[in-house]
Amino acid sequence: MRWGESVKKALFLLLVTLAAGWFSLLMTRKSFADSLATMAEALDRQVGAWNATGQDGTYDGETIYDYIDGAGEVYRAYNMQRCLSRSYTAAGEPAIVLDIFDMGSSEDAFGVFTHDREGKPANVGQDALYRQGWLSFWKSRFFVSLYMERETPAAKEAAFHLARAVASLIREEGRKPAILLGLPPKGLRDRSVRYLHHPMLLNYHYYLADENILNLGKETDALLATYSRDGKRARFLLVQYPNPGKAKEACSRFLAHYLPEAEGKVPLRLENGKWAAASLKGRFLAVVLESDSRSLAEDLLGEAKACP
Repeated sequence: MRWGESVKKALFLLLVTLAAGWFSLLMTRKSFADSLATMAEALDRQVGAWNATGQDGTYDGETIYDYIDGAGEVYRAYNMQRCLSRSYTAAGEPAIVLDIFDMGSSEDAFGVFTHDREGKPANVGQDALYRQGWLSFWKSRFFVSLYMERETPAAKEAAFHLARAVASLIREEGRKPAILLGLPPKGLRDRSVRYLHHPMLLNYHYYLADENILNLGKETDALLATYSRDGKRARFLLVQYPNPGKAKEACSRFLAHYLPEAEGKVPLRLENGKWAAASLKGRFLAVVLESDSRSLAEDLLGEAKACP
């Protein structure tokens, strides 16, 4: 065999080896966060003194009520696809319950995370929060919850170890909703931000009306937030609709039901002394639900942005 042919053969074998390596790497990466079943297989069933007990529970948007009756509506309101639940037990220690929710999109994973934002920041996943006995975070399209029946130092350590193992299996970071860019940054209380689609969730955090007067639904993105400026506070709502026509219709319904005396003049002072107002920005509707001052209401409406 001539020298040139030997080199060509060696290069060909090298390329084949590299290609096989890249293919293997791509397949491995695809397996990460590809499904809850993949994560269930990859996760250790033993964490320190804790061992997984029984079979994993798996639930969809209908059967989630069999697992968490009462709170199931919250996950359904964020378009939950599937849930994996696994319990870990150890002698003389509290049980640790791991729940991994596939929300279908990173935006809705972030959204369900914002439903309860109490706790201290923790270094795992995205935006993790920890309060006694409960650790939660989101990453990619997944929302992860770890609950301890009671907190002990060993249980807390095991829960964090398990949380880091789950987070490591989810290789991609999640995207936050683009509508967040529309919130005025000055005075925004970050932990107050709730991302939602459903009127039930809005009423949970701020009761507006029995009727869905803002026409919220799967095609709308909404943000509820609290502002504090110069000792004055305000509750602010920003809603994105599919088109300007839908936004205009919702604005008309809101004014008719919530501010019937406005007659096109906003802000308007409410019976409780607060100020409320609404304005259209293309397919976006900005609403000041209540503000301690008229000037703060006007400023928030003026500073809200219509995102691309």
